[in-house]
Amino acid sequence: MRRVGRWMVLAIGVYLALSYLVLPTFWRHYEHLPAMRSMPKVTRAPDGLPGDPLNVALVGTEADIQRAFAAAGWHPADPITLRSSLAIAEGVVLHHPDPDAPVSELFLFGRPQDLAFERDVGGSPRERNHVRFWRTELHAGGERSVWVGGATFDRGVGLSHATGQITHHIAPDIDAERDTLMRDLAATGQLAALYFVTGVGPTVNGRNGGEDRYFTDGELAVGVLTPEGATGKRPLERLPSPTPVAIKNQFWAWLRPALGGR
Repeated sequence: MRRVGRWMVLAIGVYLALSYLVLPTFWRHYEHLPAMRSMPKVTRAPDGLPGDPLNVALVGTEADIQRAFAAAGWHPADPITLRSSLAIAEGVVLHHPDPDAPVSELFLFGRPQDLAFERDVGGSPRERNHVRFWRTELHAGGERSVWVGGATFDRGVGLSHATGQITHHIAPDIDAERDTLMRDLAATGQLAALYFVTGVGPTVNGRNGGEDRYFTDGELAVGVLTPEGATGKRPLERLPSPTPVAIKNQFWAWLRPALGGR
């Protein structure tokens, strides 16, 4: 009976691995935005190493984005200059707030981010929510631009495991940051619709250019912003994902605490 029990546990483990970790990597769905199928899934660091994965996108104009983030309490990141670099160093060392602290450059389409936003946590730029966005050539909902981005949580400052340079280290649960961002935007009433398409795919032990570990269910959240001038606060429309993806995400919701997620 003991041997039978071990085989049963092994069989269940193989089933779970195949059903929720291996096979989901082949599930790709782009029913709400088919053009995203050919979009890159990971950014690049300046040295060419893989950067943070893309896990968010917004549909709207630059003015729509700026307005929504201002309403959500997120600040545009300053460009990297000597002055802003000294200010963030002072904020980290002396534990001073720096709500507009610069973020490092990551590259997509051969260029650094077009927009970046952040929100201090704990009164210091050591910990912060932040997101970078790149404007794409895609359009949705008529002629409204699609912006893709990577949202991660900076959990502290240290040395890059790959280059030895001083850098922020991200928290591994990038899905939590993706969901936090969309929840903040939805709370402003300026997010008209939310749906998901396939991003980098299910990842248990991913690594970015700084060798920071991350894990994700692999979904990319797409938020459709309310156009400028629209009147009245509309309820958020959540567009459904295919059933296999919904089942996969339920499993990942169960797995995240075991991986160290929020």
